[in-house]
Amino acid sequence: MDLHDSDTLFDQAVKHHQSGRFAEAVVLYDASVASDPQRTSAHFNRGTALLSLGKADEALLSFDRVLELEPDDADAHYLKAVLLVRLDRLEEALESYRRATALKPEFADAWFEQGDVLRRLNRIEEAISSYDRATAIKPDFAEAYNDKGNLLRALKRLDEARECFDRLVVLKPDMAVAHNNRGTVLGDLERFVEALQSYDRAIELSSDYAEAYNNKGNALRIFNQPENALWCYDRAIEFKPDFAEAYGNRGAVLNQLSRHSEALQSYDRAIELKPDFAEAYNNKANVLDRLNRPHDAFRCHDRALEINPNYVDAHCFKGNTFCSLRRMDEAIHCYDRAIALNPDYADAYWSKSRCKLMIGDFEEGWPLYEWRKKRPGFTKIYHRSQPCWSGNESLEGANLLIYAEQGLGDTIQFCRYALLAEQKGARVTLAVQDALVRLLGSLSPATAIEKLSAVSGTFDYQIALMSMPQAFGTTLSTCPAKVPYLRAEPEKVQMWKSRLGSHGFKVGIGWQGNKRAEIDFGRSFPLRHFEGISKLPNIRLISLQRSEGIEQLGSLPSGMKVETLGEDFDRGPDAFVDTAAVMDCLDLVITSDTAMAHLAGALGRPTWVALKCVPEWRWLLDRADSPWYPTLKLFRQPEPGDWSSVFAAIEAQLRARDG
Repeated sequence: MDLHDSDTLFDQAVKHHQSGRFAEAVVLYDASVASDPQRTSAHFNRGTALLSLGKADEALLSFDRVLELEPDDADAHYLKAVLLVRLDRLEEALESYRRATALKPEFADAWFEQGDVLRRLNRIEEAISSYDRATAIKPDFAEAYNDKGNLLRALKRLDEARECFDRLVVLKPDMAVAHNNRGTVLGDLERFVEALQSYDRAIELSSDYAEAYNNKGNALRIFNQPENALWCYDRAIEFKPDFAEAYGNRGAVLNQLSRHSEALQSYDRAIELKPDFAEAYNNKANVLDRLNRPHDAFRCHDRALEINPNYVDAHCFKGNTFCSLRRMDEAIHCYDRAIALNPDYADAYWSKSRCKLMIGDFEEGWPLYEWRKKRPGFTKIYHRSQPCWSGNESLEGANLLIYAEQGLGDTIQFCRYALLAEQKGARVTLAVQDALVRLLGSLSPATAIEKLSAVSGTFDYQIALMSMPQAFGTTLSTCPAKVPYLRAEPEKVQMWKSRLGSHGFKVGIGWQGNKRAEIDFGRSFPLRHFEGISKLPNIRLISLQRSEGIEQLGSLPSGMKVETLGEDFDRGPDAFVDTAAVMDCLDLVITSDTAMAHLAGALGRPTWVALKCVPEWRWLLDRADSPWYPTLKLFRQPEPGDWSSVFAAIEAQLRARDG
């Protein structure tokens, strides 16, 4: 072979190149350009071979030489841009992509990759425009639709993002990542059933798709299926053992399941895999807070903020830790810091509102409490065309819909505001949880009580039930406290009075709320704490529990007796109908902070409520009475977790009643 024959050298180089022998090809391309320095094809091919060998700096020199010889070679500008991206020289890469697309406007790949560079430079709108140019030229350009959809999602332009992924799954029905990404957008839109379907399709297409399992777990947590969510996170980790985010999510669901030690281990593993994982530190702090380890929690919050000083969740959750220590001024400062960083951060406003309400600052607390409506999961069923009543519009002769939005206890506590609306001349429809319709029928003959699931009629105004205190300008001194405002059914009262008999001092007891509810953490207590009370002379303890916690009746301490009310007690679809009647027959109710306390207060029954150290905001701090319920007496933990002191105080007051 004549080594001075450039054509021969070039042809041999191409054969090596096409066979994947890139190093041999480079040697021959070098000889070819040595023989003929003006041969642009040799410089070009040498660059692509070096690119395949990962030698970006050397390849770049080849394309620079091509462009010296052929300044208008769009492909050379394009490949130069590819190399500059590999070298992380993004601004120069962007200029090369722009030269390529200017010379060759129909160059779809160049438009697409230009979009990726713009995305990395955080020039998001320009990136989206580049993706649009790519798909206009190449309507089936799946990767461009995918990346554009992800950017639109990041911009919270969720409907546009969904349209992108809808288009993508039509183009590429077997593209697992398209179904996964579509699921994330549907989840953002709170269309969780469809989101789960998308994740399932992604997993069907790619059975080891760790990210899809992780995302499915997140959706299942929204559906309050923590066990199924945990299974998904475990599968994600099985397929991707270094998946820090899945360990972080696994920690969150273990915390939800009250498996706190395992949650901490999961967070620690997430941090081990990703030492700058601020979210894992922040969420670990929340577990430590639950375990009454506030100082350890603060260290984790501070580490999260060291990693990301503008991490709004960490500022907010640090405020929650201060709140759990009753350091309210510091808590409010943290919430204000979060709000300063993100003026639309609903959780911080909502947390601040609860802090304000707890210290009795209703004037500032109620307006802040309205931010709950912007939190995920707020009831939106009744956001119809009718305007919301703000408290300023006249209600004389108006049809007003008030709709329940939170738990049964909230509905029982605040349904009394329907009576205030009636006094302003409104014709009130109160839409409540289906199970409460019968109980609340005693509220007022003028109030129409309807099921949330089947509201009918037209209305002049609507309002969420928990917005009524704000609308009425309720202050600490103007809480509507006239009781009773609910009444038990007389026939039921007579029946239970006969069954209970008149002997003894009858004490109805409740100890357990809904274990699955986040709010239940720390407020329920073991039934065994009633042991000392049960042994007082003439005391009859009568269980008012339904379902939750009744298993504890089977393992009472020796000598402790608790009466039960039979299989027919509140067994129908209507909640608390029997409970209300039994309460009318009792001398006293003693309960944890559950709907039972609100029912007893609404009925005007003598009631003692055992509260955790920092309770729900409605019970305020320190005081032994309630501005909402004149017949309630509050017994508070002196320290977190100290139920023994609470029940010692209750027992002492029961002993003193006779003497």
